[in-house]
Amino acid sequence: MLRSKDLLGLRGVSAEEISEILNTAELMKMVITSNNKKTPHMQGKSVMTVFYENSTRTRLSFELACKYMSGTASNMSASSSSVAKGETLVDTARTLDVMGTDVMILRHPMSGAPHLMARNVKASVINAGDGVNEHPTQALLDMFTIREKLGGLEGLRVAILGDVTHSRVARSNVYGLTAMGASVVVAGPPTLIPVEMDALGCEVTDKVDDAVRGADVVMSLRIQLERQKNGLFPSVREYHKFFGLTEERAAMARPGALIMHPGPVNRGVEIATSVADGANSTIDEQVTNGVAVRMALLFMLTRQPGK
Repeated sequence: MLRSKDLLGLRGVSAEEISEILNTAELMKMVITSNNKKTPHMQGKSVMTVFYENSTRTRLSFELACKYMSGTASNMSASSSSVAKGETLVDTARTLDVMGTDVMILRHPMSGAPHLMARNVKASVINAGDGVNEHPTQALLDMFTIREKLGGLEGLRVAILGDVTHSRVARSNVYGLTAMGASVVVAGPPTLIPVEMDALGCEVTDKVDDAVRGADVVMSLRIQLERQKNGLFPSVREYHKFFGLTEERAAMARPGALIMHPGPVNRGVEIATSVADGANSTIDEQVTNGVAVRMALLFMLTRQPGK
């Protein structure tokens, strides 16, 4: 059982809690891969996705996770709500709370927004990505995929490549993977690696080849052009040449190393198409596993005392 009523990030979440989430997700994946994708686990429960930023995988996977367990899933888009009229996040959250919502899933461009929401509602809050802070459910599905494929996490070397500065996925993965005993190295252009990354317990380098060499898992991050205003690298062509995950770089990893990407993929920029579609790629499986992990979290959070 989770210690908190919310999942706001993986910083400070124990290895035992992470293991329980992943173990529960194993059972939930059996539902997804069966012919009858329906359980009564969330019958009578209400889930609201509250997205102030665009999303395909995260929002839909949460909605499907709820529906597969017989819960009621609703979506609130900021552009078509009272937010467009100036309503604050806290007022929006309180409105949804008194409607009987059991779980709110928030994606917001401001770091810390889910923490603010959680303090002002009785419902459980799940962080679906806040600014450049964290994206805990993505990291959990990444860890689930790695554990499923390689049998465990402890002792593995995981290389995370690319736009680390703007990546909430990278931060959550560093917190989660190191808690589970893996070693993490992040690599990319110096302009795309924040100065505090080494304080999080990972190795930092601007030499992608060194990061990939001998890695058990190579995770390529999306170049978030929409968050970049100051030209942090010369061109996408040069980025791919010097920092992209090419076939040649992928071959430097250990034989059978997993190739991962949180999606959506900018093919030919952060990762070559041949690598993204290669035999070792888990990109599609990560999407499937995202539904299983989110089912596990909804199940666990709605079974806490008082729920």
